[in-house]
Amino acid sequence: MHITLRQLEVFTEVVKSGSTIQAAAELSLSQSAVSAALTELESQLALQLFDRVGKRLAINEHGRLLYPKAVALRERVMEIEQLFHGGNGALRLFASSTIGNYILPEMIAGYRRDYPDTSLELQVGNSQDVVNAVIDFRVDLGLIEGPSHKPELVTQPWLQDELVVFAAPDNPLAGRRLALDELAGAPWILREQGSGTREIVDYLLLARLPHFLPVMELGNSEAIKHAVRHGLGISCLSRRVVAEALALGTLVTLDLPLPPLMRTLYLVHHRQKHLSQALARFQDYCRRFNLPAR
Repeated sequence: MHITLRQLEVFTEVVKSGSTIQAAAELSLSQSAVSAALTELESQLALQLFDRVGKRLAINEHGRLLYPKAVALRERVMEIEQLFHGGNGALRLFASSTIGNYILPEMIAGYRRDYPDTSLELQVGNSQDVVNAVIDFRVDLGLIEGPSHKPELVTQPWLQDELVVFAAPDNPLAGRRLALDELAGAPWILREQGSGTREIVDYLLLARLPHFLPVMELGNSEAIKHAVRHGLGISCLSRRVVAEALALGTLVTLDLPLPPLMRTLYLVHHRQKHLSQALARFQDYCRRFNLPAR
C-alpha cells in the first residue's frame, strides 16, 4: 500500500468543500486530477470513502473514520515544514461573542508579545457555531460560554465569569431589593437561542421565573446594552460586557434575591485532534491567564 500525502490532501479538501470541482479550485488542480487521486486512494484502501448520489459525493462511514486521521497527518506534515521555515505554527480559534469581544483581545495581545511568530486566526460567533466548527475540524480550538456534552469533544473548564442583571438608571426596578415576581413581570431583552449566555441565563435565572416576559431577542451584546439603556427592558449579560457602562453610570445592576450568577467558560477541541506544539502551548497559556471576573 502506498498512500500519498497528495491523495490525503485531495480527500480532505473534497470533504471540506463538498465537491471535486471546488476541491480542484482550492488545490489548483484539474478536476480530473482530483478525481484520479480520490479513485487511487479508494483503490489503495479497497473500499469507498464516498457514496455517489448522481454527481454528488456524500461521505460515508469509512470516510468519516479516515477524515480526522487524514487532517491530523496533514497538520503534522505542516508542523514539520514550519520547523524549517522559522515559524511557530498557525492556530485557528473560534470564540463565542463574550469571550471573543471582551476577553481574548487582552489575552491575545499578551500572547503575541511572548510568541510573535505564531499566526492566529480568530472567528467570533455564538457557542453553537463554535461547537459545530470544532466538530467539523474547521478550527483548532473553541472557547465557549457553557459546557458542551458532544462526545466528539474534549471540554476543559477555563475561567469563572459573573452574569449580572442590569437596567437603565431610571428604570423603576433600579435601586432597591427586588422580588422574583417583579423580575418575572419585567420586559426582558435576551440573547438569541444557541448563544452560550442565553443557555446559562435560561438555566441559572429564567428557570426560576416561569412567567417571565421576553420582548426581544438580539444576536449582539452591544445591541442589547443600547436597547436596555433606552428603556426597552432589562437583560442579563456578563459583567465584563457591561463593565464600562456600569462605571459610566449609563447602566446599573439590579439587586436580585439570588446568590451571584456564576458560570464557567470552557476550552474545547476535537477528541481526535492532533495537539500540535503551537496548540498545546496556547492552551497552556489560556490556563495560566488570570483575568479577573470584574
